[in-house]
Amino acid sequence: MSIAFLIIFLMTMSSVAATCNIIVITDPSGSDPNGAAAGSMSFADNMFQSTFLMSKNNHFAVLSGGTGSSDTRLDSVIEAVANLENNASAASAASIASQYKGARLVAGGPSIGAAIGGSFNAYVITVDDASNDIKVTPYTSGVATLQPGQKGAIIHLRNTDGNPLYGTADSVRKETAMNIGKMIRDGYPATTILSEAMGEVAKDSGEKYGGGGVNLVSGISTDDMFTPIEMNQTGYPMDEEYSRVCDDCGWAMGYPRAESYDVCPVCGAGLRTVYAYEALGSALTVSPNAVSVSVYGSDKPGLASTTSEIVEASVAKYGYDASAIAGSINRAINNGLLMGVDHVEPKDINVKQGSKAVGVYYNALPGDRSSPAWDLPIDGNILNILGSIQTAVGIILILLVVFRSRLLKSFQNR
Repeated sequence: MSIAFLIIFLMTMSSVAATCNIIVITDPSGSDPNGAAAGSMSFADNMFQSTFLMSKNNHFAVLSGGTGSSDTRLDSVIEAVANLENNASAASAASIASQYKGARLVAGGPSIGAAIGGSFNAYVITVDDASNDIKVTPYTSGVATLQPGQKGAIIHLRNTDGNPLYGTADSVRKETAMNIGKMIRDGYPATTILSEAMGEVAKDSGEKYGGGGVNLVSGISTDDMFTPIEMNQTGYPMDEEYSRVCDDCGWAMGYPRAESYDVCPVCGAGLRTVYAYEALGSALTVSPNAVSVSVYGSDKPGLASTTSEIVEASVAKYGYDASAIAGSINRAINNGLLMGVDHVEPKDINVKQGSKAVGVYYNALPGDRSSPAWDLPIDGNILNILGSIQTAVGIILILLVVFRSRLLKSFQNR
């Protein structure tokens, strides 16, 4: 989703106030596809994508929040984005927040470092390349900066009024900052660090509703995975179970439907429970074996993401085999994991192994049908005849019921 669209979307909303903003940079050179990530959460409502904006072309993020009005935050975000697109520094973009009452901005990217300005309670974490020393520094005013070329992170955290864990923000902010520093020192990628930090904040401070995150190097966003379904609602709790996954065949099911499954319905293997913060990390992290999956023919919600998981599991197990991929997809259709589309054939699978890409061409089912017609070993004409016989028998039974008294009287007269 583009920055322009999200800004227009933000204009239609009431209150959008992230209380947790995190940006992590583990590879300032930009060569690691997972070397910079950012995300936002809150206990509050309306944590839509406007709270974690990203420019795929320029590889920067603008995270917003604060106590000001939505109009105030909108104006500050627009100005910050414009500045960054004109090659302003992260510190310059973040400092714009101080011009708007109650606003907060976190801006950054792998090549420009990161900064936070406006209304905030934050820690700046730095890790020295040579000594691996971790430095965690608190800031509450002005502009706090992670310099370009420096490994590190910024975390802001406050508690929302009404949060049952209100009052925990100070201790959780400090502890999470230390853990972020340790993970940077130990070589974890930024996407993993972001997900783990968001999980820790969600569990320990209660500021837990998505929101979401972005991979600033690879241009990946969690989009609406965790954002609210409707206005004035909370997003998905990042510390709760999100799905159950079969690591053997790729079957997956989201909660709450996943509660009905203890073993994989496709292959019978055990299932792994994935929490929302872990799902965020998986969605943002690019692996060497990652497969680019494109879906055509239907725009049903969830179809593309589920197909992607199935294809990735099939490729990992069987390689770039169109027949094997088609078989995996058809098993998912038969088991109700994929709905609203017809079975596929190998010719519907476009495999480009050299570029690690797979295209899946679906035929959407007509009307409201959720699954294809059964492939029964009986000719359809026979079923039609049986149906006609059943209808005729039914009509006779109805006539017998309607005219039963007359028939009984006629029988008695005889």
